[in-house]
Amino acid sequence: MGSAGLYRLHGLFATYKPPGLKWKHLRDTVEMQLLKGLNAGKPPAPEQRVRFLLGHMEGSEEKELTLTATSVPTLTKHPLVCGPEFTSLKVGVGHRLDAKASGVLVLGVGRGRRLLTDMYNAHLTKDYTVRGLLGRATDDFCEDGRLVEKTTYDHVTREKLDRILAVIQGSHQKALVMYSNVDLKTQEAYEMAVRGLIRPMNKSPMLISSIRCLQFAPPEFLLEVQCMHETQKQLRKLVHEIGLELKTTAVCSQVRRTRDGFFMLDDALLRTQWDLHSIQDAIQAATPRVVAELEKSLRPVLGTQQLPDPAAWDSAGPDSNWGLKSCKGH
Repeated sequence: MGSAGLYRLHGLFATYKPPGLKWKHLRDTVEMQLLKGLNAGKPPAPEQRVRFLLGHMEGSEEKELTLTATSVPTLTKHPLVCGPEFTSLKVGVGHRLDAKASGVLVLGVGRGRRLLTDMYNAHLTKDYTVRGLLGRATDDFCEDGRLVEKTTYDHVTREKLDRILAVIQGSHQKALVMYSNVDLKTQEAYEMAVRGLIRPMNKSPMLISSIRCLQFAPPEFLLEVQCMHETQKQLRKLVHEIGLELKTTAVCSQVRRTRDGFFMLDDALLRTQWDLHSIQDAIQAATPRVVAELEKSLRPVLGTQQLPDPAAWDSAGPDSNWGLKSCKGH
């Protein structure tokens, strides 16, 4: 594949991180697979050079030596001499997931690493499904943590849970307006609300824009949470606090991210798809949507500033933005 494969690697793509795998190991695996694909192509034919070799004259019975012009290959750039052409390729990671969580994890290659910063500055919401288990409390809010307390939960109903979730959503929506620094009486605020762009433009605590119960089968329940500026530990603590509001206890048994900004679960590449061609296809498919969504989300902040045209990415060659080291020419 070689250098030709680099031209289709500018951009963002999503992977599916399974539970129990650290995000660093996922990133390193993707880097290794990309390098493997880039170096897998058939090396070009070696250059030929003319050398004068000493040998006996053909057809002569005498032992006279002569110089003969001969074309021989130049092996200074052969992979067996100088090693693989590409030895390092940096891959950027977007909103991270801890080891116990699973779901959509966005990565960036080449100039796509800059877009990860744009995604962060856009303060896009993310969707999670969070599974809880009533009747237990642990030291780290996880199901496999050290057991602290056991309680009954027979009095808990779906109606009580929905009521508490509505209170949580209402309080967070008020905080969302406060941190957005937008005057709700203005036309600008109305237009942003219609487009769903009211969000904090600076750092803030975890903000929940929507939370609802998808399944309720005591002791288990499943929540769908749409939020921003969160950590997975905060989501597990949220399950614990919901249990306390229900006059019982609860632990979190699963945190799964189903959407990160404009990347959905269906966009995420599975472990078997972490190869060069699949990643190239995913980047090319996502690039128009990425540019359009980021421009729409960042326009209230950046005004008329435009994001890079994706067409320019294809015409640009590899440069320092890659974080890529090559042995070519050494």
